[in-house]
Amino acid sequence: MIGPVANVAAMAPYALADTSAPGMISLAQNESAFAPSPLALAAGVQALKDGALYPDPDWRDLRAAIAGAHGLRAERILCGAGSMELIGALIRAYAGPDDRILGTAHGYLFVATACGQAGADYVTVPEPELRVDVDALLAAVTPATRIVFLCNPGNPTGTRIENAEILRLRAGLPEDVILAVDQAYGEFDDQPPGPVFALADQGNTIVLRTFSKAYALAAARVGWGLFPEEIATQTRKLLNPNNVAAASQAMAAAAMRDQGHMQGIVANTAAIRGEFSRALTEAGLAIPESHANFVLIPFADAATADAADKALRAGGFLLRAMGGYGLPQCLRVTVGAAEAMRDVARILAPFGKETP
Repeated sequence: MIGPVANVAAMAPYALADTSAPGMISLAQNESAFAPSPLALAAGVQALKDGALYPDPDWRDLRAAIAGAHGLRAERILCGAGSMELIGALIRAYAGPDDRILGTAHGYLFVATACGQAGADYVTVPEPELRVDVDALLAAVTPATRIVFLCNPGNPTGTRIENAEILRLRAGLPEDVILAVDQAYGEFDDQPPGPVFALADQGNTIVLRTFSKAYALAAARVGWGLFPEEIATQTRKLLNPNNVAAASQAMAAAAMRDQGHMQGIVANTAAIRGEFSRALTEAGLAIPESHANFVLIPFADAATADAADKALRAGGFLLRAMGGYGLPQCLRVTVGAAEAMRDVARILAPFGKETP
């Protein structure tokens, strides 16, 4: 029997959320509680009329929409089938065996998967109090370090560091180390994106974003990144041709041009998130401040988290267990409809009394 290459054989499959239970409300995948822009839906329907044709391989209208909304240069933007495709292509382009990718203890797990695909080592540093520690990242850089991945706001923590800390990280890194700033939840962060976007002008920093969260287009699978020219050239070699479907491109472009709808989703999500977090805090749970469309819920210990998960499932709700992120005492809940979040808070309230 023919075997796979060694690094693939050593990989564990990427852990997906369990959404298979019938009749359950899934709050496990950080999907939007609100519908996409009506303009995006209309654009997708219109694009389907040309379903016999391949999509634009250069994403011209989509890149123009992104550039127009953020004041960027369209030619510096790459689009992918979700930001996951861009992460994987970047790592394969710039890291291989004996190379090291540096991240944080509770950073986005797909980075580890992409490192396994490339045969590179993935090394993480602790996140004290569930926050990224820039000094720890800088201290962990070695001559083998090729890329530093920073998820801000963080997933699954929901916490963030200030833009000034990101700039300090970039300034402290060697010039030949790429900094990849994953801002999948950037629209939920009230910090201006300009200072972080400007880092791409230095030639060694990329910034990643997605349409899956604030734009409510998870089903469309569209991500984008701002890249320095040379890194864009090399990374694009590893993207699939015609990688973003025509309907997805059309929907994303229309959604990007409807900033008001996106801002409404963010505001409504934040309002529900705030009410939910306050309810759990009043119940005695120590909830970290979230700058995303989800909330991390720490319990007294892993056994309590497991009991809470069982109670939620009995009540009809699927949340995400966090053992894979090194947080077995935590569950992560997507911000859903207000009524559902009140029901989740009610089920979890008794478990707050068990927190030391």
